[in-house]
Amino acid sequence: MNVDETNLPGLGLRKDFMTASGRRIGVVERREGQTELIVSTWDDPDTCQASIPLTSDEAATLGNLLGGTHLAMKLAEEHKDVPGIVTRQFSIAADSPFQNQPMGKACIRTRCGVSIVAIMREGEVLPSPGPDVVLHAGDLLVAVGTQQGLDSAADILRNG
Repeated sequence: MNVDETNLPGLGLRKDFMTASGRRIGVVERREGQTELIVSTWDDPDTCQASIPLTSDEAATLGNLLGGTHLAMKLAEEHKDVPGIVTRQFSIAADSPFQNQPMGKACIRTRCGVSIVAIMREGEVLPSPGPDVVLHAGDLLVAVGTQQGLDSAADILRNG
């Protein structure tokens, strides 16, 4: 996929690409540090159909969601021939009892047999995180296990 980068003098940098449906989507990274999600027409990238300003936390969360979805889809494809194995994503909410706590404190693997295979944080992937990795609000955990185990893990991460 081709990503077009356009320097916007005095403003920042636009990065966008053409989707299969014929829409251009991307971001404008402003010099001052703000990020803006944009949707443009296929024939004129300067004609913006939608512009959504994002805080740095919102941009990081969106990156985690998109990256986590890609990673989860890849894992699901790899596990499709293994009956009973499911891949799911969990977001650490601001009110999670495990926010700002080491992941091992939740005892997910011990309590429900689920493996956390990656954490998406601020657009970065932390593969095979150990129990000492501190969880933060907005982290997206990619987990593999049985349906029942994943349901239990979701409950643990929400309620303790």
